[in-house]
Amino acid sequence: MPSREDAWNLLCEYTQSESLRKHALAVEACVRAYARKQGADEALWGIAALLHDFDYERWPNQEHHPTQGHPSEGSGILRERGYPEEMIRAILSHADYTNVARQSALEHTLFACDELAGFLTACAYVRPSKSILDLEVSSVKKRMKDKAFARGVSREDVLKGAEELGVALDEHIAFCIQAMRDAADSLGLRGNMGAHAAPS
Repeated sequence: MPSREDAWNLLCEYTQSESLRKHALAVEACVRAYARKQGADEALWGIAALLHDFDYERWPNQEHHPTQGHPSEGSGILRERGYPEEMIRAILSHADYTNVARQSALEHTLFACDELAGFLTACAYVRPSKSILDLEVSSVKKRMKDKAFARGVSREDVLKGAEELGVALDEHIAFCIQAMRDAADSLGLRGNMGAHAAPS
């Protein structure tokens, strides 16, 4: 399997947007944390998360075509580069319109962390601190009810993701917040809380 460095270079080759790269890192942080918790292959899970949207900028697929555009274009590139089929299947399954049913733990985890990581980032950005370090579950749930906030994030997918994992929504949100706190610097989500500040 190609290394994480190979995967990061591939992501950067196809994705110029800083925010999309940060999204990939946020999803990776959450999925890696779940891999550790479940005793799964952290490298495999992490790279799948890092690359789940690497082709999105080039082939956004607003039409949701099942076999063209994102993530189908990317899956062909990943096959050529020697990525494992298990990872490619997980990436295909995170988009419902590909009609690849989610079955494995990795597939359910990637789907569950994708939309939520994006939403948590949006929640952190609007805090006075601009930080993930003082973001709490109650604040996230309040924002979820505000349909005008981060309207590109599917609340339905966030709920469905937790359900597929078999984890209570509050627990899933708290787990992902912690994973993203641990990666706050690489995600640009420390905000103005200083180098050593941490939530009480």
